[in-house]
Amino acid sequence: MTHTARRIGRTLALVLPVVLVLSGTLAVTSVPWAGHNTESQILTASSRNVSVRAKSRSPQDVLRDRLLAELQEKNPSTALTHLQREVEERPSLARHCMSLARALGRAAVDRYGPTRAQTFSRPVCDTSFASGVSQQTQGS
Repeated sequence: MTHTARRIGRTLALVLPVVLVLSGTLAVTSVPWAGHNTESQILTASSRNVSVRAKSRSPQDVLRDRLLAELQEKNPSTALTHLQREVEERPSLARHCMSLARALGRAAVDRYGPTRAQTFSRPVCDTSFASGVSQQTQGS
């Protein structure tokens, strides 16, 4: 008796999850998701309106966005000071310091013009801010 019961239990343990998953999948795909539409809508795996999970952003990208916003709200000098502090607090950002300072320089030219943007230049991350100002000036 126990051998037969054990055999039936193993069979159910293998077959039952497959049946449940398939029946659940079929049930979800045939649900009309739009309440007011009289036509039956079917959710398919190839739907083009599928939301995509946002990629996690790197610390330097988050910092760049925050510094650029600060440059717009206050001035490049404040943003450069905060860049320097962030690099001192988190040494892992040091390798991105030059690109961040260059981005601030380019944004400063867009906001203040080349002459005024150059007045905010300081020796943060070598002369990357001035390099960004120069690049943006030549490009515009």
